[in-house]
Amino acid sequence: MSHYFITGTDTDCGKTFVTALLVKAARAAGVDAIGAKPFCCGPRTDVEILAEASGGAESLDAINPIWLQTPAAPRACELLGEAAVDVSKALSVVRDLARKHQQVFCEGAGGWLVPITKDYTIADFAAELGWPVIVVVRNKLGALNHTLLTLESIRRRGLPFAGIILNDLEGQPDEATRTNRRVLEESCACPILVEITRGQTSLPPAI
Repeated sequence: MSHYFITGTDTDCGKTFVTALLVKAARAAGVDAIGAKPFCCGPRTDVEILAEASGGAESLDAINPIWLQTPAAPRACELLGEAAVDVSKALSVVRDLARKHQQVFCEGAGGWLVPITKDYTIADFAAELGWPVIVVVRNKLGALNHTLLTLESIRRRGLPFAGIILNDLEGQPDEATRTNRRVLEESCACPILVEITRGQTSLPPAI
């Protein structure tokens, strides 16, 4: 059974919300699935959401080994005086979770190229894991450019691409939200796994 790395087109696109839905759907289907967020910057609310979705199977520290207090990119936290991120620790913890559980949905921090250290990004971390990547897209005007740039970078690294999840946070359909799926399918022949609407609380079991 595959583990997955969940990234997004930008901050606040709904990665944690979607990751939690994925975990819940897998667990409802009888899979020993958990969520992980190796890097958390600022309040630990997202980690708590993933822990709850995972049925309390692991502690907060187990699913989130690196917790920085500043709500900024990990590298920015370092520049502001916090400790440099121990990438090897984060990798070790996530890989250990993958050995212990059937399925791990590992959420990144911010977008795909967010700097973790001076010379290391979220994309580099995902590449070391080598897991199929799911991209969460905030379904709005401007999503096409952000999504296509993210997909281009994922493919350049040779990583397996599992598909896109379109997430409508506003719940107010407009021309962009109604056409983004079709344009993306035409532009990159990428699988759209599901479209999530505002207020949705579950995913189909096939996701």
